[in-house]
Amino acid sequence: MSQKALSASKSKFDIFLDSISYISNIVCGVSLVIMTVIFGWLVFGRYVLNATPTWVEQVSLLLVVLMGFVGASVGVHQNTHLGVSVFRELCPKPVRRVFELISHFTMGGFGIIMAINSYDLAVFKWGSEIPLIHVPEGMRAIPIMLCGIFVFLYSVGHLIHFFKGIEEEYDLTK
Repeated sequence: MSQKALSASKSKFDIFLDSISYISNIVCGVSLVIMTVIFGWLVFGRYVLNATPTWVEQVSLLLVVLMGFVGASVGVHQNTHLGVSVFRELCPKPVRRVFELISHFTMGGFGIIMAINSYDLAVFKWGSEIPLIHVPEGMRAIPIMLCGIFVFLYSVGHLIHFFKGIEEEYDLTK
């Protein structure tokens, strides 16, 4: 199927999910570039200026949480998340479909639990500051909450495809 025909057959919800995934990839890429630049500043400051910027560690921890969790949610959307699929692939197609259904429901439930608990954590920690950068400690939980929301939405998208009978590819070589 051509790219134009494929995009014409996508629902608005699929396009919405693809947009979230695309924006998430951009955010992760920009975060990686920012982290590279600030670590370059750290090395320059430490070895050339003899003045180590102390805020780099805290900012990089925030960026790692952002990249790790938002990037992991994209893996759920693209079916590249960490999973043991050997047993599923060895099963006959009807059994494989049951495992796929269970997997999508489990991931969706996990996303809801992750979003709710990380929201509670963000609210709980919002009153304290991260040392050296003076932002609320609850900021660390926001990427986790976004990941939970995105994982839930992506799982709903997979379930819609499942019940519509749309076969999804699980090609990890893309």
